Amino acid sequence: MKFLLEVNVDDGWTAEDATRELGRILRYWGGNLGHYPFKSGDGSAIYDSDYREVGQWRLVATSET
Repeated sequence: MKFLLEVNVDDGWTAEDATRELGRILRYWGGNLGHYPFKSGDGSAIYDSDYREVGQWRLVATSET
């Protein structure tokens, strides 16, 4: 199984904004993973600090990538 995290950093973020937002996203979703059964097909939308959807994480079977 693979854990995939995709975040779009093209939404007008400066390099400083991207660094800050990615750090926040990794901290938040890293802590939030315990709320999921952690099986293939699990996933969720990723939101920035302005609550805009900027990506997703998901678990996929290795053969699906």
